[in-house]
Amino acid sequence: MDLEKKDKKESILLATLELVAEHGFHGAPTAMIAERAGVGIGTIYRYFDDKDMLIYEVHRELELKICEYILSGFQEEYSYRQRFVYFCSVLLQYLIDNPKEFKFMEQFYNSPYGVELRRDRIFSEAPECENSCILKDLFEQGRKHGLIKDVPLLIFFALVFGPIIAAARDHILGFITLDDNLIGSFVEACWDSVKK
Repeated sequence: MDLEKKDKKESILLATLELVAEHGFHGAPTAMIAERAGVGIGTIYRYFDDKDMLIYEVHRELELKICEYILSGFQEEYSYRQRFVYFCSVLLQYLIDNPKEFKFMEQFYNSPYGVELRRDRIFSEAPECENSCILKDLFEQGRKHGLIKDVPLLIFFALVFGPIIAAARDHILGFITLDDNLIGSFVEACWDSVKK
């Protein structure tokens, strides 16, 4: 893909991310996306079959970006608890540092798009998000070695992702300020909720 085409595609992806974060999926029609991206509506359809494919592509790009951020300092030689604390701390920090990305992802996972993807990942052999793979591996290792409570995977995910999402949302809304000390205490509480 030449540079101009790449720039146009990236402009479309960024405009979609911003508009969905600001107005939701229904408040971000393709005409508005094209205007924000500085392209014609037809240009969107050169890169994406339809709006649904555009939404899935923004999500895929964000998953890859978040995964890369998490894995940049992830150490396999960490103890089990250290890996858990690292994962939760870094994910929470990423979300509060990137509120538009957080708002997009939160809307995505609470929409039919996210429900369908989640169902596919849970009940089929569809490839998983690297972030959930890291957490799934932690879950399986923790259960195998008796380090965490014996709960189903989805409950483990709820005990980890649920509080992280709530804390990130409250920070972004200005209800609380999550500094390094408070993030540390928060993540320790998440660990306390799953450890045996």
